Amino acid sequence: MRNKGRVLAAASAVFALAVTAACGSGEETPKTQEVKPEFNAALTSVFNPSDKTGGTLKMAISSDWDSVDPGDTYYGLSWNLLRLYGRSLVMFKPAPGAASGELVPDLAESLGVPSDGGKTWTYKLRAGVKFEDGTAITAKDVKYGVMRSMDKEVLVNGYTYFNDSLALEADYKGPFKDKAADTKSIETPDERTIVFHLKQPFGGFDYFAMLPATVPVPAAKDTGVKYKEHVVSSGPYMFDKYEAGKGFTLKRNPNWDKATDPNRKALPDAYDVKIGLNADDIDNQLISGDLHVDIAGTGVQPAALPKVLQDADKKAYADNPSVARLWYTSINPKVAPFDKKECREAVMYAMDRTSYQAAFGGEFAGGQIATSIMPPQIPGYAPTNVYPAGADNKGDLDKAKASLQACGKPTGFDVTMGFRAERPKEKATAEAFQQALARVGIKVTLKGFPVGDYFSLYAGKPSYRNSPSTGLGLMVNGWGADWNDGFGFLSQIVDSRVIRDSGGSSNLSVMIPEVDALIDQAVAETDVKKREALWAQVDKRVMEEAVILPGVWAKALTLRGKGVTNVFVNEAFGQYDYLSMGVAQ
Repeated sequence: MRNKGRVLAAASAVFALAVTAACGSGEETPKTQEVKPEFNAALTSVFNPSDKTGGTLKMAISSDWDSVDPGDTYYGLSWNLLRLYGRSLVMFKPAPGAASGELVPDLAESLGVPSDGGKTWTYKLRAGVKFEDGTAITAKDVKYGVMRSMDKEVLVNGYTYFNDSLALEADYKGPFKDKAADTKSIETPDERTIVFHLKQPFGGFDYFAMLPATVPVPAAKDTGVKYKEHVVSSGPYMFDKYEAGKGFTLKRNPNWDKATDPNRKALPDAYDVKIGLNADDIDNQLISGDLHVDIAGTGVQPAALPKVLQDADKKAYADNPSVARLWYTSINPKVAPFDKKECREAVMYAMDRTSYQAAFGGEFAGGQIATSIMPPQIPGYAPTNVYPAGADNKGDLDKAKASLQACGKPTGFDVTMGFRAERPKEKATAEAFQQALARVGIKVTLKGFPVGDYFSLYAGKPSYRNSPSTGLGLMVNGWGADWNDGFGFLSQIVDSRVIRDSGGSSNLSVMIPEVDALIDQAVAETDVKKREALWAQVDKRVMEEAVILPGVWAKALTLRGKGVTNVFVNEAFGQYDYLSMGVAQ
């Protein structure tokens, strides 16, 4: 999905990971005068550092996203933003460069303390932490937040890490189906201590403790799917106004105490978030200075690229980060004729990969043409190209036609392709498929869906995407690691066991028993090199089945608005760090 992290090493448990321990977010940034803007100035260091408070940070996005509810979200932009109003047990360090891959304590006093060979993990909450109404945050509120997040029939979006790893009782139902529901897999021996019991050892559990599901939720104020209309804040900001599909504003939380929170500067007085603006208008407003941040964080649109790149003054406000993200297209084997591998192979050979790259802005602004699933930044990456698209990457039409002949469709076939309607780059990608595949007789009908419902109701819902009447054979997709290793990148997009009938899964097309077995083998492997080699095997095996067409290993040309302070790219999210930004006064 839709998020990223770094810093991995071996430990002595099932899929063991050693996490670098660190406390706090580093030294305070000294006060300075506003500095002259420069291209890539926020890439690995803080641009325009300041500790001055005040002002309103103005943000916008062309589409909605799944939810602001910490238990129901899987978009990286949301994880980045919700740190303003929610505190998880631990968090990625808000710092530029490689330091942003470090996990540091947030709501907890320290990183987790393992016992029982890595099957039990204990955290103690900081003293004095409160909700926005002044009520003390307790371990039970964190437990409830995790419990509610596991009900994927109610809160359909997101990961299943806790569902899969906790030693849950066989009859566990969750609080939405039974208000009295409880589980001994999460214990709260006192108001500040929470203990997680796992089915099997897992040395990287701090990565799970980083997830938004550990943001505390007061059970008495939980309204299920409507909780997003007023999430109860545990961070420095709280919701002021919320209009679904239009936007919201955040104001200071009077009961947040900086003494309990070494990671947040909380510089602006308020945040104004606009939803549903035209993507090109957002770029223009960033250039003019009327906006500070495009929340999507995926870069300027094609129309703005020449404006920025050919004007030195405008380019000085841009950054061009490479991120551990893949833009790709899922090929659905449950929709005919893609139930035949050779028909899927025809698409792999026929697609013009240069047009995929062009849809995202070309090599400089969009990224490198991908030949496999894992980006080169992920440990275990191994170069592979199962379906080469010709020497010029514009497609191998002879092989595509041979594949069509082999699958019994020598003159081609019709297929419907889904994409997120409010994302111009995804629409351009779908149009590129339409043009490239037409060369071999494959007729592509395009169908756009709203970003906020794309995974929950359409592409991510098996009953919709696999239906004979609404079936989606091709689906534009994108993925960034939850943290940067093979498991954090691959598990939620290639493990068939994460697919659920209720929708919301990021795996739209990979259902390969051998891949599931390889994942389990990698999880159980404690030798780092052997484990990384297994992730490479997973990558290649998925590619062999032609159920994912990799498009671009991502780069993005992003703009920092005029007058923003403390701007830097947080590599864990591959975006500007929304938690740290301020506004020049």
